[in-house]
Amino acid sequence: MNETVEDYIARIITTLGDRDPLTVLAETPGRLRSLVSSATPDQLTWTSSPTRWTITQIVAHLADAEIAGAWRFRSVLAQDGIALGAYDQNAWAAAFRYEQAPATESVALFAALRTATLRVLRAVDPSRLQHAGLHSERGRESITRLEEMYAGHDLNHLAQIERLLSESRQAR
Repeated sequence: MNETVEDYIARIITTLGDRDPLTVLAETPGRLRSLVSSATPDQLTWTSSPTRWTITQIVAHLADAEIAGAWRFRSVLAQDGIALGAYDQNAWAAAFRYEQAPATESVALFAALRTATLRVLRAVDPSRLQHAGLHSERGRESITRLEEMYAGHDLNHLAQIERLLSESRQAR
């Protein structure tokens, strides 16, 4: 399935629903840590299909997405109207060997970056929260939209991890 940019945005925003994005962003590191720590080594590397990421790969992706997000938030807060580049998650997964990334290290990196980004969002002059960037694929993205997209992205991947854990238990 080739998902359009518009379909992706709609899916991620729908996943967020009426939840407060900042609350989701703050809760995700703990939820992720809990899910990963509850998984066995076999569950971390289990998948139902060679084309589907494992928990280890998803968590590595979340860490890298958080690197991109930390940069995007800071760039937009510092300079209204700045260009924001997209990245190819599959190219990153292959280049950085997500399947070999220790899940606990990926969680630690994700948590540290998320904590720092939330601190920046709380500390910045409120007028900067009105800034927006211009994403190369998704167009204009305000700070509020970035918060919504990252929160929905978190929920999407947390649900994937929960499904993989459940499926791996049933596959035994």
